[in-house]
Amino acid sequence: MIISTTPSVEGRRIKEYLGVVTGETIVGANIMKDFLATVRDIVGGRSAAYEKALHDAREQAIREMAERAHERGADAVLAMDLDYEVLGASNGMMMVTCAGTAVTLEP
Repeated sequence: MIISTTPSVEGRRIKEYLGVVTGETIVGANIMKDFLATVRDIVGGRSAAYEKALHDAREQAIREMAERAHERGADAVLAMDLDYEVLGASNGMMMVTCAGTAVTLEP
């Protein structure tokens, strides 16, 4: 499955548009990650725990979108866009969403 942020695939013509497909993931931040992130903020440096959580959430959302495109018979998802939001009363959750257009391509 080709997934691209561009509206086309170089050298391939779009045969059919199959509609918008999406993927969503919501992850909660646990208290240990919050504590370690706070320590990192005080002493400096990157928060590997948060970076890994963000990476995993992004990959899961993209995988979900690709599965939905595959179910429609798509060869590719074009013009994909990623969005990140914080949710919850104390901003304790993060939502990662992605959306794109599922298409079939000519060989």
